Amino acid sequence: MKELGRDEILGLLEREIEKTTAIIEEYKKSAGPIAPDDAIGRISRMDAINNRTIVEAALRTAEDKLTKLIHMKDHIDDPDFGNCARCGNEIPPGRLILKPESPYCVRCAS
Repeated sequence: MKELGRDEILGLLEREIEKTTAIIEEYKKSAGPIAPDDAIGRISRMDAINNRTIVEAALRTAEDKLTKLIHMKDHIDDPDFGNCARCGNEIPPGRLILKPESPYCVRCAS
């Protein structure tokens, strides 16, 4: 990874970490327990439970992404940073910008 691109990627990672952390906090607020007295009826309570399940899945995905982003930020100074973890080829800068948490090039990720 070129040194010029490193600073850009580091800035992107920091912004993405902040954004993902904020999203996680919002999901945690929405994923709380459903009080039985808050429901108007059985269907609305079931709908609230279904929505909470969807939010919990999104929360797990966001937490996984945050873990990968932090790992990538911690290893940005490694000599093989920006190289595919599977084939060793350089990951295109566009992929690093669009999906910074991915350790694989497009071909190896698919």
